Amino acid sequence: MEWLNYHHLLYFWVVAKEGGLAPAGKLLRLSHPTLSGQIRKLEEALDVKLFQKRGRRLELTEIGRVAFRYADEIFGLGRELRDVLRGRPVDRPLRLVVGIVDVVPKLLMRKLLGPALDSPQAVQLVCHEDRFDRLLADLAAHELDVVIADGPVPSGSPVRAYNHVLGQSDVTVLGPPSLARTMRRGFPRSLEGAPVLLPLEGGSMRREIDEWLRSQGVTPRIVAEAEDSALLKVFAADGMGVVFVPTAITDIVCRRYDLAEIARVEAIKERYYAISVERRLVHPAVLAIRDAARGDVFAA
Repeated sequence: MEWLNYHHLLYFWVVAKEGGLAPAGKLLRLSHPTLSGQIRKLEEALDVKLFQKRGRRLELTEIGRVAFRYADEIFGLGRELRDVLRGRPVDRPLRLVVGIVDVVPKLLMRKLLGPALDSPQAVQLVCHEDRFDRLLADLAAHELDVVIADGPVPSGSPVRAYNHVLGQSDVTVLGPPSLARTMRRGFPRSLEGAPVLLPLEGGSMRREIDEWLRSQGVTPRIVAEAEDSALLKVFAADGMGVVFVPTAITDIVCRRYDLAEIARVEAIKERYYAISVERRLVHPAVLAIRDAARGDVFAA
């Protein structure tokens, strides 16, 4: 049976946490050669490179960051064990690290994450927003517990991950009240030449909107395009045009940005996924997100 040398792991953890051999050596009262030698033995035992030199500094490698995250959990549990055995109160929150694909609306994410934060067990939430491919790489490196995306893992992706459908929503067209009143009449023909605010080309939502507009034979005037859906809502609130919003968050968007509903477009569908490296979801907070999404957020 292979055993992990926890003394070596502790030295690695302290060096990474303190940012170098010098401050770690002072804390541990060990010399540079001793610390360096212990970390080298850990690397040999694991057959990986945990640090790389950048000038005079040591930086964690990609696999080193994974090892540090596990070490942080291990020594955190060690402190908790000591407190429990000594009769001290322990209130350690459940950590949830979520990757959010940058095109997923922020208000929808707030609604999806709410059930995890409202669970009986305290949850410490950490959110990372980035492109889909980068988040999948972080997921594969076990730096994330789950990724929330507006599409499944792309076919041919080198990352082995599993798609868990949270639900789907059609969209509703919203606009400033004065514009909404005139555009409700004769919709969708009223979109002809009307000012619209759209997501950037290439995303799933933009493809759905463009295809629907073509099917209706209308050509609106594109005033602005943006990657950030929150920015489009701000533009709409300033009277620049109308915006397409997932119906699941229409009420929240209307209240927050003082917008009015023009029409619901059931032909445009957006599906959302929780993506994990496990075939079955096991993290309690992720299960709470999935169950609430299916039973409440996207229930209609």
